[in-house]
Amino acid sequence: MSVASSVLVPYASYLRVYEPLAAFPEPERSHWARYARRPRTPGAQEELRRSLADLLPTPPVPVPVHESGEAFVAHLDGVVVICPWRTRLRGWLALEELVAEGYPGPVLDAMLPPVVRAQVAADHERWLARNPDARPWIRTAVWQVPVRWFALFGDEDRQYEPGVRKGGAGDEAGSGDGAGGAGAGRAPVLRYRTTMAQARRRLARTLRALRESIDDGPMTEGLIEVGRWLEEFHPRALVELDFGGLVHVVPEEWLAEERSAAQLAEGIAALRAGDGEAAGEAYGRLAERWRAIRDLRFAN
Repeated sequence: MSVASSVLVPYASYLRVYEPLAAFPEPERSHWARYARRPRTPGAQEELRRSLADLLPTPPVPVPVHESGEAFVAHLDGVVVICPWRTRLRGWLALEELVAEGYPGPVLDAMLPPVVRAQVAADHERWLARNPDARPWIRTAVWQVPVRWFALFGDEDRQYEPGVRKGGAGDEAGSGDGAGGAGAGRAPVLRYRTTMAQARRRLARTLRALRESIDDGPMTEGLIEVGRWLEEFHPRALVELDFGGLVHVVPEEWLAEERSAAQLAEGIAALRAGDGEAAGEAYGRLAERWRAIRDLRFAN
């Protein structure tokens, strides 16, 4: 049994899809209906703490033996929507990405011994044979929010909640993902939320503007890949971009001023208007803003 660490696990952002109960077959639908009625459901930091605890044993457990029965719960127009964690599936996908990044052999072996990686890969292959159409409800990025994710949202979708300092007015001890125990206060929250229909429309408009103005490149390819992922979900789903643990690595002033979705929309509008110079300047400012965040991973 994993023991949850009280240490915050930061520096990751998330793109999530929450689907209505009608999107799930039985008996999973009944499970999530009961789950959504719980007085409290775990947050993102709790999920990460559990995953971190699995890496502490020797040998480590990079992928859970059993799939999680937990989920994030939200409401869209009064309807309960569910985002399953699917921690086991996401663990397999994360391990594939780790290997693909080309870490030096000795470094990778020190993190995850070859025998562990081989066993995990074999388990994944067997599981895929039984679940060929499986896909995660959650995408994760570390030390950044991929710029292409902002194409799904408008500035009106932005939700920002300032943090509550320890012992400060309105302190909610033990609440929220940023809580670390009694009297710990609450971390700020920054996220974007929109409907699936709006996300798909915005993505299609962005793709059209890019293809009519410039050659296909990493941005276009990334949007196509995100679009294919979104097509797998219910049309009445909720799409969420959560800055997650990134709120712990930047000042609150930075978060309060963050308007990346609006900046990207400004650049795309300039492209549609035929003003390539203005579009380049808007995108350049946005790319530089996020490059500065990514570079923090190399700071001591």
